[in-house]
Amino acid sequence: MSQIIFKQVHYTVGGLVEDIRLGKIGLPDIQRPFVWKNAKVRDLFDSMYRGYPVGYLLFWQNGLVPSNRTIGDGPKDLDPGLVIVDGQQRLTSLYAVIAGAQIIRSNYQSERIRIAFNPLSEIFEVTSAAIERDRWFIPDISDLLSGQANVFQIADEYLNGISSVRDLSEQERKTVQNSISNLQQISGFPFTALELNSTISEEDVADVFVRINSKGENLNQADFILTLMSVFWDEGRADLEQFCRQAKTPQANGTSAYNHFIDPYPVQLLRVTVGLAFRRARLQHVYSILRGKDMESGAFSDERRDEQFEALRQAQAKVLNLQYWHDFMQCLRQAGYRGRQMISSENAVLYCYTLYLIGRTEFHVDEHALRSSIAQWFFMSAVTSRYTGSFETTMESDLAMLRGAKSAQDFVDRLRRACGISLTSDFWQVQLPNVLAGSGARTPSRFAYEAALVLLEAPALFSDFKVVEMLDPSIGGPRRPMERHHLFPQGHLATRGITEARDRNQIANYTYVEWQDNVKISDQSPEEYLPQHRKRFNLTELAQMYRFHALPDGWENMGYGLFLERRRELMAQVIRAGYERLTSGPAGSQESDGIDLAELVASGESDTVEFKSTLRINLHTGKSDRNIEQSALKTLAGFLNTKGGTLVVGVADNGNPLGLESDGFENEDRMELHLTNIVNERMGHSAWLTMHTNFDDYADPDSSDEDEVRVMVIKCEPSHTPVYLKDSNGERFYVRTGPATAELSISQANDYIKQRFMG
Repeated sequence: MSQIIFKQVHYTVGGLVEDIRLGKIGLPDIQRPFVWKNAKVRDLFDSMYRGYPVGYLLFWQNGLVPSNRTIGDGPKDLDPGLVIVDGQQRLTSLYAVIAGAQIIRSNYQSERIRIAFNPLSEIFEVTSAAIERDRWFIPDISDLLSGQANVFQIADEYLNGISSVRDLSEQERKTVQNSISNLQQISGFPFTALELNSTISEEDVADVFVRINSKGENLNQADFILTLMSVFWDEGRADLEQFCRQAKTPQANGTSAYNHFIDPYPVQLLRVTVGLAFRRARLQHVYSILRGKDMESGAFSDERRDEQFEALRQAQAKVLNLQYWHDFMQCLRQAGYRGRQMISSENAVLYCYTLYLIGRTEFHVDEHALRSSIAQWFFMSAVTSRYTGSFETTMESDLAMLRGAKSAQDFVDRLRRACGISLTSDFWQVQLPNVLAGSGARTPSRFAYEAALVLLEAPALFSDFKVVEMLDPSIGGPRRPMERHHLFPQGHLATRGITEARDRNQIANYTYVEWQDNVKISDQSPEEYLPQHRKRFNLTELAQMYRFHALPDGWENMGYGLFLERRRELMAQVIRAGYERLTSGPAGSQESDGIDLAELVASGESDTVEFKSTLRINLHTGKSDRNIEQSALKTLAGFLNTKGGTLVVGVADNGNPLGLESDGFENEDRMELHLTNIVNERMGHSAWLTMHTNFDDYADPDSSDEDEVRVMVIKCEPSHTPVYLKDSNGERFYVRTGPATAELSISQANDYIKQRFMG
């Protein structure tokens, strides 16, 4: 058997607290976050009071902790003889309660832990306002345990206070006196400690820590690595903690890490640092790396250990760079996310920050290109829940994907290629609608839909305000300006016999409305509240609002199950449209989309341009003709299924301006509504997601401005899904071939769809 490297030593609680106070035991700075809940501290004192064992402590003789990192009030010119290795939370609890010292919580708010005791019932409680007023409790046991107060005096004062409530029997008075005496004797409670020899190395200490904490279970490797940093690079850990502290609270003066997306913990930023420094996500490997292990040969060396810690230092300097940190937050905003209320996975935020730093500091990607590609990556990661479950394995794979990148463009191309692999047609059309069939309040698909509304600059339902404006995290008030609204209110569903919360709170039953509208709607049925709200808008605005909010035609009169099914499909298409906005940039505005109409008409009809004299009127008969409508819809379907294009209504085939009067619509809103209705009826609601209409003035270039006429311009972006056109004989599939629209046979259509939409 090898030489034993530890010895067993016995302490008392009072002796431990005194040695901490004198600086003989190095307890890490109490200004570091304390993770135990107060109830657990209470249970520790209750166990000691009842004489139960409370575990052992592990010390290291003559450890490498600087003297100014101890919390006692003893001499600071001497290093402590012992450093706590295991049992830090118990020791901190004892010292904080008995010495009355302030601790710092994970949110970096200071707190004094006060434990109360009822001598008659012998019950411990965490002191609260109610406990303070309860005469049966001693509200703070600190004075009694610290030895600063006389035990008999405390007992007398307690009994005198209780006598004003009721008289105690002689037996009860003895119980009180004995209980207070027993509590005071906790200072003599025995603790067993194992002290590691001063002759062993820091690595051996770290190895012991790993072994005694693993216990056959998964060890929290991140916490251990932070402990290892305390030994080798204590200022690095302190910098991490300071950064996280500042990230939680806005600073009155100067810049800080504060942001609206995440309150990081040191462990989380450590993951980013490790990913940047070593291209690793599994923290179980990092312990070996920081010990200087060659991952190929398995050999250790002091020189390699120093090199690895230097790599860690350089990477952390980048991770904590405030300019990089806040520039990265712009990527999240560009992805449509507006604050922590939309973040379902902090891992996604952190790992995207890792990729951002790799692109910025190692490949020197142009900031605009980097922001765009990281925004796409974050949207993809969020909507697919990429970094949940086995997130370390996934990130390892993502980092491995980038190891062979040769240039900035190669880095960007690899990210975008991976996005395309994840966001297939099958994902948009099958997986995502199924994922939307849930009721979770914080689901990634729900937040992706909200982000899509931001990207598409959509208004809230029944509102003139855009969703992006109302999701501003800086807006305060007793109620948020925009609230989630049940399209089919819960009270109304109850009258239909739908009472299960999971059924009523389906994601597809929610949308955003202004809070005042939410109050007014209350439990009215959609048939009741819809008429009074939609009359605020003209038909064009209402049709657009329905498209953004994925509302199928006649939804207010649908059965609830059918409504949910239809809306999930439409929501998935809205999310896709939002993501495509990231990949293609802003779509055309509703005004003119930057089109030079005169130049477009002068160029004549082509594979992306076509003219129609009217939308519905046959100029030979002067009557509405379904075939005329079908001809316009064929062109639109062909544009959508190919590479997009522009249809101009009110212009003859030869380019002569005819205007819209022949169609006989009451106004332009009525004309657009008619187009909306026939598109929905014969091509499907989702076709609208990549179509944009506007009205413009047009005159023959050789004529005067007085000859201008109004025309309707319909611009189509390439559709994300195949678009079929219904007629009396069924569904047909069209594509553009030069300046004409061609119908494909079933076999031709199947082959084309596989290549165009599934390739």
